[in-house]
Amino acid sequence: MSWQESTKEKMLNLQLPTDPRWVGIAEMQIEDILVDHAYCEQKAASSCISLIIRYNDLDELVDTLTPIVAEEWGHFERVMEQLRKRGLRFGKQRKDEYVAKLYDFVRKGGSRKDQLTEGLLMNALIEARSCERFKLLSKNIEDEELRKFYYELMISEAGHYVTFIDLARKYQDSEKVNKRWKEWLEFEAEVMKNMELRGDRMH
Repeated sequence: MSWQESTKEKMLNLQLPTDPRWVGIAEMQIEDILVDHAYCEQKAASSCISLIIRYNDLDELVDTLTPIVAEEWGHFERVMEQLRKRGLRFGKQRKDEYVAKLYDFVRKGGSRKDQLTEGLLMNALIEARSCERFKLLSKNIEDEELRKFYYELMISEAGHYVTFIDLARKYQDSEKVNKRWKEWLEFEAEVMKNMELRGDRMH
């Protein structure tokens, strides 16, 4: 059995696991990983804020995403703390090729409800992949403090993934959501398969 098959069921429905070589490469570039991670947390908070602003009439969505904004920003602050205590600099933001490719898969047009579904599913997918990467870091890097740090974030990101899926199913027909989610998962697997393996990006 390949490493892809043996770990497929452990990854929040992700169809293709991260190449295990990524962890070793990332550990050698931990400054780049932490900087990229900090920007990822910023973007996660911003994405939730955008959904709240766009769908301000959906009370449950607003009430559910508001604490996630605070949590994601708290994660950003914690990543910054890890950078500072190691004497590392908060460098410039790099282009997130992974997220850019996911954006290209978002269906344009359709009803407002359809657009909401797309936004929630893309966010769920990013959270799921982040959670998988955090899990790898928490189990495999030598730095004991960072292992604990990424374990705690792994638990948090798994909860966010579930929240986005649940919200999608609340505001859209569940069968339609499930079908589209399967399409997202298949597309993301192709993205992962064709992306260069690099250790200076969280995704």
